[in-house]
Amino acid sequence: MNILAIGCHPDDLEIACYGTLARFVKEGHKVFACHVANGDLGHVEIPQKELGVIRIKEAQEAAKLIGAEALTLNVSDLSVNSMNEEMNKEMVRLIREVQPDLIITHPTQDYMRDHVEAGLMAFRANFQSSVFHKYPEHQKTAAVVPIYYMDTLAGVDFIPTEYVDISDVIEIKLEALACHKSQIDWMREHDGIDFLDFVRTCSKFRGLQCGVAYAEGFRPCRTWPRLTTKRYLP
Repeated sequence: MNILAIGCHPDDLEIACYGTLARFVKEGHKVFACHVANGDLGHVEIPQKELGVIRIKEAQEAAKLIGAEALTLNVSDLSVNSMNEEMNKEMVRLIREVQPDLIITHPTQDYMRDHVEAGLMAFRANFQSSVFHKYPEHQKTAAVVPIYYMDTLAGVDFIPTEYVDISDVIEIKLEALACHKSQIDWMREHDGIDFLDFVRTCSKFRGLQCGVAYAEGFRPCRTWPRLTTKRYLP
């Protein structure tokens, strides 16, 4: 299968679903890790333009670590808008190029608007990618496919209905997250937050819920024609 994971910022996918993506790769599937925004506002001391370049590179390093392909729409932070025509067109183009069998993205509630808008963009653009006369210059369409919503930050107000055991890939998940040094170091030095421990704890809590050491939680998008009897997650 072709798996398209659409996160908002560099490191969002690493936090919420990189264990699952690593398992997909190990099972022989093709994984595309896309971040919509470039993370250019995620620091106080590093200038915006410089930071955007740094964070895209960090995302590429993280994807390479698990054997995924990194993609970006390169939108500035706090500017993600699912109703923006140019952003939407780029997402439709990306979906048509990838031809995904499954999409993983943000749920429709989270702690910041960028995350919510990225999830809405994935949902809307996937359906639009199936309509030939929406951006016909692409000369191709893509199928409407199942969407799985990944966890919110810290799992707040998110009750999974599906779990993936990531016990055997938890260390590579954290190693991929550690590629985002501009964020990990900043949060440790200036906010006193050990974010690697934060994510390990969240993964352990999800594992506790389903009887394994570490897990990631998901909920399927329950709209026609995305419902299926097939088990898509590893």
